[in-house]
Amino acid sequence: MQLQIDDHFIHALPSDPDRSGQRRQVRGAAYSFVTPRVPSQPTLLHAAADVAAMIGLSEEDLKSKRFTDVFSGAIVPEGADPYAMCYGGHQFGNWAGQLGDGRAINLAEVSHEGVRHTLQLKGAGETPYSRMADGLAVLRSSLREHLCSEAMFHLGVATTRSLSLIATGDAVLRDVMYDGHPEYEPGAVVCRVAPSFIRFGSFEILASRGEIDLLRQLADYTIGHYFPTLDADAPDYIEFFREVSQRTMAMIVDWQRVGFVHGVMNTDNMSIHGVTIDYGPYGWLEGYDHGWTPNTTDRQHRRYRYGNQPQIALWNLAQLASAISPLVDDVQPLRDVLEDFQQEFPKRYFEMMAAKIGLDRFQAGDEALCNDLEDVLQLTETDMTIFFRRLASIPSDLDLQRGVEFLQPVADAFYDPAQVTGEVLERWRGWFTSYTERLRQSEETQPQRVARMNAVNPKYVLRNYMAQMAIDKATQGDLSLIDELYDLLRDPYAEQPDRETWFAKRPDWARDKVGCSMLSCSS
Repeated sequence: MQLQIDDHFIHALPSDPDRSGQRRQVRGAAYSFVTPRVPSQPTLLHAAADVAAMIGLSEEDLKSKRFTDVFSGAIVPEGADPYAMCYGGHQFGNWAGQLGDGRAINLAEVSHEGVRHTLQLKGAGETPYSRMADGLAVLRSSLREHLCSEAMFHLGVATTRSLSLIATGDAVLRDVMYDGHPEYEPGAVVCRVAPSFIRFGSFEILASRGEIDLLRQLADYTIGHYFPTLDADAPDYIEFFREVSQRTMAMIVDWQRVGFVHGVMNTDNMSIHGVTIDYGPYGWLEGYDHGWTPNTTDRQHRRYRYGNQPQIALWNLAQLASAISPLVDDVQPLRDVLEDFQQEFPKRYFEMMAAKIGLDRFQAGDEALCNDLEDVLQLTETDMTIFFRRLASIPSDLDLQRGVEFLQPVADAFYDPAQVTGEVLERWRGWFTSYTERLRQSEETQPQRVARMNAVNPKYVLRNYMAQMAIDKATQGDLSLIDELYDLLRDPYAEQPDRETWFAKRPDWARDKVGCSMLSCSS
């Protein structure tokens, strides 16, 4: 197994001179060198062959002991000098100061076929940024991140990738629900893959400390290496911010499209590349509910609820704008970029919703049609994924006159069909009346519309209960469900009739089960 190590970050930016690993405030540096913890008995549970190919490794490499050793942290490959990054962040709207990679270690940057990737081990041990924690991760959260990273990629959502899931053989103490009842769980390490792991908080920490020279150095490095459309020799920080804003907007639109809720959109969990990062207490909408969050920590205020994700993205971008403002002579252009986001996002969101319901071109009344649908969907518990996938089967000549029969094509989406009666039923009848009238104005055939809708409305997503089932089996030594779900989610828009059992509403047993409804940040 041969990795083409091509580290730039550690050669371009200043390091923390202290290699002791002692917890501390790290100043005047972008990172600290660290050594991954050697696990007692690393065992490969799953690896993504296409991610391996992306970094120049073969399927044979995945079977080798060296692969397991390297990507569990047991050995450091020749030429690598692992490090943890220094950054800060706003957590739940409050400035938290220095945070940093407390349980993540960048193993190395590697090049393959002209593309550079950063390999990061999550759960590989303590760093100067671990504060009071142990720097480890458990199988439960690691499996969820591994599967979700790959599921998001195949859904077409910008994301970090996951190369491997490796059990460490060590027990890790965690209080899953923060209720004073910690238990030992099996430990694991995930290898994340991304262009870099530079975050909004990477800039915030430097600005907060007045380290402006280093702030400029980091911004210039980021532009020069990751924003090829910008001039590296004459960095334009406004255009850099505009590009970050556009990438972030595209990511959030896709989150809303597939019903993904991140759960903890702190600024330290926002990538400068506009990719989904830090999969913790995430979830997909079961019932279509703009107020839902999977995060127990956010239960009271629901800051990071599904419907608020666009506003939080804007708020986070405002914190990034503030951080880089010392680099510009006039802050008004930064404000203009934020205003552009605020003005453009609703348009992009409407375009996305119009595509989900199969509208072929804009007409007067289309936006109201989309808005009305979102209102009706929330009158009773209605499964988002099933509803939008089934909606493609609605004919333009749907008979709307009798009873509830017109709802038969989407009936599987209702958790309690008995509630679809009276005023709720008539609201649905009114919406479908407008919708089918609009479809009759289309120039497309129904097969053409079905193909377009099925390309943006996934049939399969990683529902929390599915991930929990895989966790339960894996904890007992059965890895079959990891393999099955990984294969299922590699083609989420295809019918896959032999796997129809996964195209179903959340079962009743999962409604209140830990890991299936609300989750904590504990990993």
